[in-house]
Order: sequence, then structure tokens, then C-alpha cells
Amino acid sequence: MIHLRGRAADVVVDTSAGAPVILHWGAPLGDADPQSVAAALARPVVVGGLDAVAPLAVVPEHGGGFPGRPGLAGRRQGGRDWAPRFAPDRVDEHDGRVVVHAVDAAAGLRLATEIELDDTLRVRVTLVNEGATRYLVDHLLVALPLPAEAREVMRFDGRWAREFQAVRQPFVSGAITSENRAGRSSQDHVPLLFAGTPGFGEWDGEVWGVHVAWSSNWQWLAEVLPDGRAVVQAGELLHPGELALEPGEEYSTPWVHATYSGGGLTPASWGFHRSLRGRPVHPQRPRPVLVNTWEAVYFDHDLERLKALASAAAAVGAERYVLDDGWFGSRRDDRSGLGDWVVSADAHPQGLGPIVDHVRSLGMEFGLWFEPEMVNPDSDLYRAHPEWALVDARYEPVLARHQLVLNLAEPGAYAHVRDQMHAMLCDHDIGFVKWDMNRHHVQATGERGAAGTHAQTLALYRLLDELRTLHPDVEFESCSSGGGRMDFAILERAERVWASDCIDAHERQLIQRGVSMLLPPELMGSHIGGPVAHTTGRMHTLAFRAVTALFGHMGIEWNLLGLDDRERAQVAEMVALHQRFRPLLHGGDAVRFDPLCSGPEVTALAQGVYAADRREALVSVAQLATGIALAPPPLRLPGLDPAFRYAVALLPLPRQGWSMSRSAVAVEGDALRLTGRQLAAHGVQLPSLNPDSVALLHLVAD
Repeated sequence: MIHLRGRAADVVVDTSAGAPVILHWGAPLGDADPQSVAAALARPVVVGGLDAVAPLAVVPEHGGGFPGRPGLAGRRQGGRDWAPRFAPDRVDEHDGRVVVHAVDAAAGLRLATEIELDDTLRVRVTLVNEGATRYLVDHLLVALPLPAEAREVMRFDGRWAREFQAVRQPFVSGAITSENRAGRSSQDHVPLLFAGTPGFGEWDGEVWGVHVAWSSNWQWLAEVLPDGRAVVQAGELLHPGELALEPGEEYSTPWVHATYSGGGLTPASWGFHRSLRGRPVHPQRPRPVLVNTWEAVYFDHDLERLKALASAAAAVGAERYVLDDGWFGSRRDDRSGLGDWVVSADAHPQGLGPIVDHVRSLGMEFGLWFEPEMVNPDSDLYRAHPEWALVDARYEPVLARHQLVLNLAEPGAYAHVRDQMHAMLCDHDIGFVKWDMNRHHVQATGERGAAGTHAQTLALYRLLDELRTLHPDVEFESCSSGGGRMDFAILERAERVWASDCIDAHERQLIQRGVSMLLPPELMGSHIGGPVAHTTGRMHTLAFRAVTALFGHMGIEWNLLGLDDRERAQVAEMVALHQRFRPLLHGGDAVRFDPLCSGPEVTALAQGVYAADRREALVSVAQLATGIALAPPPLRLPGLDPAFRYAVALLPLPRQGWSMSRSAVAVEGDALRLTGRQLAAHGVQLPSLNPDSVALLHLVAD
């Protein structure tokens, strides 16, 4: 028995029987004897069952009598060795990390399970083929136990431009499954779930969260077994025949990250946030406010207009300028040019030098858009090497956005992309790459005619790793039709994700709320769009758009050349506001509050950031709809220091059409003073807001 102690949770591991068994993952246990945990949780033999209770191991075994989905599904030729049973070999333990080795000599297989615990619980399993013949792997999943109290599940679904939408459902019997075959971690389904006590909220209830750190096809299963035990199994989803281990070869699952909180979703998400902030690649310098050219110019790359846009961006305080799609090859629209990563003589007859030099002369960094995993049939690359497309050549390929996936597992294709990107980064003063990926894998066929998504994903990681080594000062953003690739594995290789192609602030309130359950604000790209949203046609005030973008890695995606002097001054004020609070926003603890309701309907969402020492806080309240009541309910703010007395003030924002109601919280002048205990117990009454208006609260401890 091994007792691991983390920052917010304890884990007890039984290593005595083959694959390890996690007996406890949850509340800290103090100095409890782990043997007593095992004794207290020993399962009875029941009538109608087997004479021995199969353990709920990290890799549950059908061969040992486990009644649910086996953790390993595979076989040799003829179907042999399909139900292995592993026996213990050895255990390595050091500094909060355990590696449990197990073998099945009859099946010729070895299993190594890695378990780590600090801010999160992390588990990964490696399977080694020690037999004399090929072993075909259908799946290898990591299983984590859930207690009987966890009888509600929150998963996340969505679509393009409406990512990360939370869906709750009871979890009392049977199975809940989620699968993804998109070739990216996906907008339709997200590799994340939370299970908790029924009705768990942002600040109440026990919560267990699980995330699959894999940027491609994945699956998870939450199941209540017939004997009452509950489990989450998670890992990569493999296509039929995709993974075959030759003798001596091995396969490692993606890392599965898990978090626990005894006090709701918000503290549970801190485990994920702190884990990401502890990465060696986590950005240490302030996140530059950027301007992206896409919704300002689209494919119209007129040099003088681009330079004027850069000058306008610098004037409002932007620190990075990103030239989006349209600078390369024959790319005058979305039908051609992907794969030809050379500067277009048509769009930029003088090369990129003039715009890069102008941007740098203004004191801003220069960033550039690429879509390295894709190829247009109308491109020089495809005409020269159609065999490099990730398709089954026996069929007419299925196009999406007039493009195909480029097979990066093919050495020639990999070298082509690496060398052209390397040349661009060597020849220009580029500090940032927006890495896009805009279509699903369909019938993605690679070597020997087998499914190629697994190999493509490993090649993607290898390419990013190589380019980052060659250009250590360049930052990368993961964009995939917006939020199609947001996961811990891609964030080992990127400083930012683009949360959604939708910049509509109303939609973004819900999108960013979901994303914040996995990622801290500084990793989430969030832009101030134009008054009329590109994706929805909605109109919003600058205050609502800007405060929504404030709680992320702020950017601007708007044609600033169309603004009058007053509007430019207001944009500059909001950029300066973000820069003023950036240390708090990107270094504190992100907090969310249960939705505010008027009658049965959700009418407003509140979120914010608390300083780690709880001496300062910034909180926004976004009104999304009218309610039955004329005034909103008071806003309670749990989680502050109960003994501190806070000065509470509304920050001034550009005019947005508030209703005429007033509040004891002043916009200017003497601030209201309340203790943290008061703010948690009775909260503070805010003014009534019109739909798509926002209030921004600043709290400072005396």
C-alpha cells in the first residue's frame, strides 16, 4: 500500500496484484494507515457473483472477472491473448511518483503504470509486447474510481463557434460515454468531465474531474457497475487496426489528469490551472495584447492598409500584430495555396519585409498564421505530391473547406513543412505563430493502408517540438477552427489557445466559462471584436465586448481604421485597463460563481480572479437576459479571506445603456467596505443591467 499526498487530495494505491488499484482518490486523509483504508473498503462477495471480487484496477481485467469494459482490448493472430491477466513484477517509488510493473508471461505482455500526484493526479500506462508475434491493440484505457457519492456528471459538448458547453446528467446506473473521431481534441465533444455529489456547484459539493491529455481521437466512459462501484475510463480512441505492436515495441497511453475538490467546481479547476502553470513551457513574461488582422482585412493584403492597421493598433496600446491567412502561395481565397509556405508575390510583391519592419518599428512583435497540417488540391505541393495527402487513394477524398489533411507521418511531407516554416522563421523577425487546423480527419489512411490518425498526431508533436527547438524565442498558438484543439498535450507545445472563432461577447461568456474549467486565463485567447459580430450578426457595446475579452489573453480582431477618435480613445482605455490588471488576471486564481437567476431562468453570469493572497479581486457580472424580477439578486462572493475588509467599487466603463437603477456600490468616490465573511454570506446588491451589459467590480483589502 502506498499513500500519496498532493496539494488538495490524497491517493492510496494498492500495488499487490498486477495492475495497481487506486483505493482512494479524494479528501486528504492525514496520517491514516493505508492498510486500514484497504480494510475499510474491502468489497464483500455477493450472492450471484464470482467467488472473488475483481479489483477495479487502473487497467481492469476481463480475465480476472471485472464486469465492465476491460482496460486493455487486443489480440494476436487468430484472436489469441485477448484476455490477459497480469501479475506483479516490481514497484518503483520516489518523490510522489509510483511506477508499478506487471507481466503476463503467458500472453507475452508487460504493463508499466505511472502514477504522479501534486496539483493533479496523473496516470499513464505503457504496454510492451514481449511475445514473438505482432500484438494488435484495440484500446488501452486508464481507469479511475469514483465514490458512491458521485452521482451526477458534467460533460462538455458544442460545435464550431459554440465550444465547451456544459451538460449535466444523473449518474446512477449504466454508462455515459463520449467519443471523438475528429483527428483533433474536438469542438463537438471535449476530453473533460466532472463527477460530483448531486447538485454540486461552483463552491459546494465534492467534485472529481478527469481530462485526457491527447490532441486527437479520444474516448471516455463513466459507468456505474452492477455491484454499485463507479469508474471513469479514459484514453485514446484507436481506429480498427491502427495500432499493431511488433515484438519489442511499446505503446503509452496519453496522460490522464485528474483533480479533486471538496468545495465545488471552482477549486477543482484550480488543480488543472496550477498544473498548467507549473509546466516548463508556461509563459513567464506578460501576455502581449495582440491585434489579429483576420476580421479586419480577411484576404485583402494591401500593404498600405496593413501598415495603417498596425499604426492604429500601436496607438491603442497593442503589443503584438498577427498577420492572418492570405500571405502565401496562391492564397487569394480559401480554395488554394495551402501547403505552399512561401510569400506570395501577388499579395506581397516586396515580400513580408515592409510590413514586418513597420510593425517592429512601432514597438510591437510580429506574428504569422500557418496551417501546416493541410493541403489544397489547388497547390504546387499537391500537384507535385498527391501521394502525401492523408487519404485512401482508392476512393474519392472527402473535402472540407476545399482542403485535405497532409500526412505528416510521411517523411517527405514532414520535411517539406518543417523546412518551409523554418525558412520563414529564419528570414523574418517573427515572434509568434498562429498554428491553425481547420478540418476533421475522414478516412485518414497512412502506412500499409491502415488508419493514420495516431501516427499523424505523433508527427504533429514532433514537428512542433522540432520547430520550438530551432526557434526557442517564438511563441505558438493552438487554433483549430477556433477551439477544436484545447488539451494539456498541445499545451506542452503552445503558449496560447484560440478559444473560439466566435467573438460574439454574448456567446463568449458561456464559451469562456466552460474553457476556464480547464485552462487559466492567460492561456485563453479572447478578442474584442467589432460592434457587429462576424459569426452571429449580434450588436454589442464596447464595454460588453471589452470586459468579456478582459478575462483572457486579450486581443483585438476589429478594423480599427473605421473608428472615430472617441472610439479609439475608449479602446485604448480598455487595453490599458487589461494591462493594469494583467498581473492579477494572469497570476491569481480564476473564480466562477453559480449563475444568477431571476425566477427559473439564468439571467446573468459572474466570474473573476482572486489574488493568491486574497488581498485583491476583479469580478465581472454579465447580464445575458431580462428576468422576472425588476432587480437582480445580490451577488455573493465566496472564497475571499473572511477576516479581510474589502473596499468594493465599480470600475468606470464606456457607456453601455444601463437602466436607471442605483446601487450602494459606487462607480467613483467612496467605496463600499465589507468583510470577506459578509461578501460570502449576504453579498452585495448591484444595479439592474440591460441585457448584454456588464458591471466590473474591483475589491481591495484594507
